[in-house]
Order: sequence, then structure tokens, then C-alpha cells
Amino acid sequence: MARQKGHIKYVGTLGEVRHFKIKGKTGFFAGLKGGPTALQIKTAPGFIRTRENMSEFSACANAGKSVRIGLSALMKQMTDSQFTGRLTAIMKKINIEDGSEARGQRAVLVSQQPQYLKGLDFNRNISFNGIFSAPFTLTPNVDRNESILSIHEFNPLNYLNIPSGATHFRIINALSVISDFVYNSATGAYEPAEPALNELSNIAYSDFTPVDVVTSLIDVIAALPDSPTLTTNVAVLGSIGIEFYQQVGVNYYLFNAGNALKIQEVF
Repeated sequence: MARQKGHIKYVGTLGEVRHFKIKGKTGFFAGLKGGPTALQIKTAPGFIRTRENMSEFSACANAGKSVRIGLSALMKQMTDSQFTGRLTAIMKKINIEDGSEARGQRAVLVSQQPQYLKGLDFNRNISFNGIFSAPFTLTPNVDRNESILSIHEFNPLNYLNIPSGATHFRIINALSVISDFVYNSATGAYEPAEPALNELSNIAYSDFTPVDVVTSLIDVIAALPDSPTLTTNVAVLGSIGIEFYQQVGVNYYLFNAGNALKIQEVF
């Protein structure tokens, strides 16, 4: 592979030579145009495995997208730059567990393989357990459409890793529904098994709590809107988190550092 070392920096194709960058490497690279056409990938017998992988990757990406949409209000401050890729990779692990369908049509059965999502930190660089270590319980109701996060009184100075300058924190209890994704042979595409339930969510917060005062009992109740009846084709993600704030007058300003979120349970 040729490597460009001059001062002209660009990407794209010039004649029969294409120029590009490679993630993680410095400089610009060049190579001859080539490779299979889009039509070959879609129709040629030699690319059947590629088509199978593309089909299932689309399903895994869509399942991960539904998780992100359900918790979209928290994504900006809680995730690292590679979260989408990590989530898609988890969905792929769930996908290959389905032994009932042919390759290219295997379902993403989150409801049957919840262990892959349980314990997931949304930011791989900020572990929730490294920020918050006070004892707590997260308890769903029998219908799985409501949960209570209970934290007994504790001293934040002993149980929280508090960023410098923070004066208050809030505890988060978030419920979000993720449907299984199944292949529809009529449309040739993957679809949520329960589209009306998929991406339903509720995010509940505690009061603003000072970081330098022993707390009272904290109960944070999250309930899905309209108390839906959930089927066996969906899983409910019970996520817990913490946000830090600085109080200025009567206003509270969210910190960029120290905020953490994890999937604690999958109901």
C-alpha cells in the first residue's frame, strides 16, 4: 500500500487512485480502486455469507439504536464515543445465541439472553460502581412496568467519588423497554416483535441532594407511561445512574465529569 508523505492532503478518488485515512494511524494513504461492485455483493453466490452478515448486523444495530432512543435524554452526558459500537457488539453476541433460525435470519432475542446487557456501563471510562458505592436495592413490580430504587441513608463523602466543585447530586432510576428483533421473510428485513412496546421508557430523578450532608432515605420510582402490559417478547432495562451539579444561587448546573449510568438489572 502506498503512503502519501507530501503536503497535499485530501481524501477521495483521483483517476484510478483513491486516497484515504486509517483510524488510529497518522498521515494519508493511497491505493488503486477495486473490489466487488454493489450488485455483486447483492446477487453473486460467492457473497452469500457477506449478505448474511450484513442482514444480521443491521438487526443488531437497530436493536442497539432502540436502547439508545429509549434512554436518549441521558445519552449525551453518560456515554463514551464508542458506546454505539460496544452496544452493537453486545447485540451480536445475543444474535448468535439464536439456534432456531438460519444464518442471516437469526433473531436478536434480548428477552432470552439478558445476561449480556446486565452490568453494562454506558461510559467505559467511568464505572458507576467506581462513583457510587452505597448499598441500594432495585425492585420491579410483578408487571415489570414500574421499579423502585431505594437507598438507605448514607454519607456522600464516604460513598461517592465526588468531582471537585460539585455541590449536589441526583440519583437516576430509568426503565426502558427493548423488544426482540425478528426477521420478517415477507419484507426481507428485521422488525421489532413488539413495535408498540419497543422504546417505551421513563427516567425518574431524586431531589438535588447536597454532597456534604448525610442523606435521608432516597426512593426513586420509575413507571412506564400508561402502565402497559408487557409480553414475553420484550425485556425491561433497569438502569441506575448519578449526576453531579454545582449550585449557583437558585440554579443547578450539570457537571461534565463524574456522571455515570449502568444497566443494573434486566427484568
